[in-house]
Amino acid sequence: MRESDIPAIRSLALFRDMADESFAELVRGAYVQTFPPNMELIVEGDDCDFLHIVVSGSVELFANWSDRETAMAVLREGATFILAAAIRDAPNLMSGRTLERSRIIMLPAEDVRCVFEKDHAFARAVVMELAYCYRGVIKGVKGLKLRTSIERLANYLLKWQKKLGGHTEFALPVEKRRLASILGMTPENLSRSIKSLRPYGVEITGEIVKITKPDDLKSLAKPTPLIDDPRS
Repeated sequence: MRESDIPAIRSLALFRDMADESFAELVRGAYVQTFPPNMELIVEGDDCDFLHIVVSGSVELFANWSDRETAMAVLREGATFILAAAIRDAPNLMSGRTLERSRIIMLPAEDVRCVFEKDHAFARAVVMELAYCYRGVIKGVKGLKLRTSIERLANYLLKWQKKLGGHTEFALPVEKRRLASILGMTPENLSRSIKSLRPYGVEITGEIVKITKPDDLKSLAKPTPLIDDPRS
């Protein structure tokens, strides 16, 4: 790993407060590699050998069962995966692949566990990260179980509109097929949901979204911090 790659790790909340000697031990066996699109990084069911950090690009986490596949999440710059498996020395519960040319840092899981045992600041950061991820999973399950497909789509669009600066027009961050999977829909159901949002001022042409009646869309979506606020 190049010296210039170290700040990309050290600046993350997970590693920011740990002792210098612990950090040096953690990164001594690290690898940094640039992967092409559609490269499989981890495989569901395999042992977790590395904690991965996305430096640039994007990675899709997905799962399979009985000849079915579903997208679980799309990770971008600064995201780590799969921390829980690395700490527990457990098999991966998801697979991961690059969606575009991506630069990934890989920290040996054995080193992560070793430093976790003796660096209290790092251990606290790991607990906070896992708690954040756990709450994110609960929010996701609540959205799937309590909201209709139209409401899930409406809230997703509002979330990304806010994240991308609140503009009336913006591009979807993922292709529609992958978006349908993330929202727990079939592509056909997503298409019907998009049409159902037209009376609420939503037009989606290709990957471009235009929202002309944000108040109407919010009245349908009914966003709540107990599901939609990623910070809490």
